[in-house]
Amino acid sequence: MIRVAIADDHHLVRSGLEALLSDATDIDLVAIAENGEQAVLLAAEFSPDVMLMDLNMGSTSGIDAAREILEDQPDIAIVALPA
Repeated sequence: MIRVAIADDHHLVRSGLEALLSDATDIDLVAIAENGEQAVLLAAEFSPDVMLMDLNMGSTSGIDAAREILEDQPDIAIVALPA
């Protein structure tokens, strides 16, 4: 089972990804973040295998959040979602 987290500041994108991933039998959606700050906190709490990360989010961008996450948990694979 692959543990996945989503981080995106657009509700429609988060909902679409959640719906898409919910049909997969080998994926466990463990967390959904609305911004980069939440992404960092949820990555620390849930340790997903993969994080789908929007690059352009509020005060903490996806790039900054990814750097912070990878400093603490270098085994998390981060997939950048373009704006």
